[in-house]
Amino acid sequence: MLGLTGSLSAFAEARFPKPDFTSGYEYPDIFHGLPYEQFWNVLDIVLLVGMMSLVVWAAYRKRSRSIILSMSVVSVLYFGFFRSGCVCSVGSIQNVVTAAVDSSYHLPLYVLLIFLLPIIFAMLFGRVFCSGVCPLGALQELVNVRNFRLSRAVSATLSMIPWVYLAFTILYAATRSQFLICRFDPFVGIFRLGGDVGMIVFGVALLVMSVFIGRPFCQFLCPYGAVLSVFSSLSWRFGKKSKPQLEITDKGCINCALCGMSCPVDAIQAPQNSKTSEERRKGVKRIILMAVLLPLLTLGGAMLVGQNSDALSLAHKDVYLYELLLQQQANPDMEEPLEVETFNAMGGNMDELKAKVDDVKSDYSFYAYLAGGLIGFVIGFKLLKLSLKRGRKTYEIDSARCTMCGKCFNYCPQNLKNKIK
Repeated sequence: MLGLTGSLSAFAEARFPKPDFTSGYEYPDIFHGLPYEQFWNVLDIVLLVGMMSLVVWAAYRKRSRSIILSMSVVSVLYFGFFRSGCVCSVGSIQNVVTAAVDSSYHLPLYVLLIFLLPIIFAMLFGRVFCSGVCPLGALQELVNVRNFRLSRAVSATLSMIPWVYLAFTILYAATRSQFLICRFDPFVGIFRLGGDVGMIVFGVALLVMSVFIGRPFCQFLCPYGAVLSVFSSLSWRFGKKSKPQLEITDKGCINCALCGMSCPVDAIQAPQNSKTSEERRKGVKRIILMAVLLPLLTLGGAMLVGQNSDALSLAHKDVYLYELLLQQQANPDMEEPLEVETFNAMGGNMDELKAKVDDVKSDYSFYAYLAGGLIGFVIGFKLLKLSLKRGRKTYEIDSARCTMCGKCFNYCPQNLKNKIK
């Protein structure tokens, strides 16, 4: 999806000057149609905005899972199989990062929009994109029939993986090494009905897991979901009386617990009584401890990853080639790798390659510390968040975790009562 669009003005300009007729001939108006791929890109954006808007209406006004589920079907058929899974907000992270660090890299407006639009909707309404608009989440949602509930400790631990994935995605994109998300997309092979066998097997395994566990990829792997969780946690600020913006019912919660049992991603927070003064003092001490631990974990993560930047830099083709050349020079009798053979055949210069490698390793040294710091910060912040205890009188939606699938709407007896009436 890297060069799918071009400037429309380029098509409106004449390539050569028109001849100057003296007979009074007037040129007819010329209408330039959109290029074929440009048409589909525009349609993609229109559908993306339209489907997310429909989900907002279905969730906030109608509280209808059926409408949201229908969006999942459309998303899988169009964005998934028809567009081959390449209309990908998840993968756009890599393009945005590359454009941010490399001024020579052209970021198409189309890619920027599919990256930003779900974030804007998340900040206003929650993870609307995850509901049924993202083909990756929609495919998992359509096969889910039961929900095996993982323990909170296991879920909290596994929920760190998307952040680690995101950190290394940023690292490898910023150093122009590789696009990890595109390389390890588990569902693109399914949407394209072919591709790397290993990734197809992995994708099928995730789908089998999705039958019994709600959206395992969304919960425990998706780096874009991690980004959206941050912005969706801000959506409560637009709600009423400091409550989360999206509520399961507008008729008043009766604490029946059915919504909590139905949620496939464990995003429903149960009522919690206020703590006694003694427990509150313990809580304050725990929060202070976590607040002190946060910068230490951030520094520790930065040091851990940063100190291994040279090993990580082998993911870059120039560094990998340089190491092969050094091995070949140290062991002339070893079989010459194809990369070395190609380099020598093309008259490659070792000194020029070393200069490139030094620049790459310098970039890795910087971005590896940032990636490690991000991982350490997220771990510390999650521990700090877990140490906070807020009293709740009713069941509430955790905006950061909620994928807005709408299952809780159907299980709430208050909503069912309205439908019967």
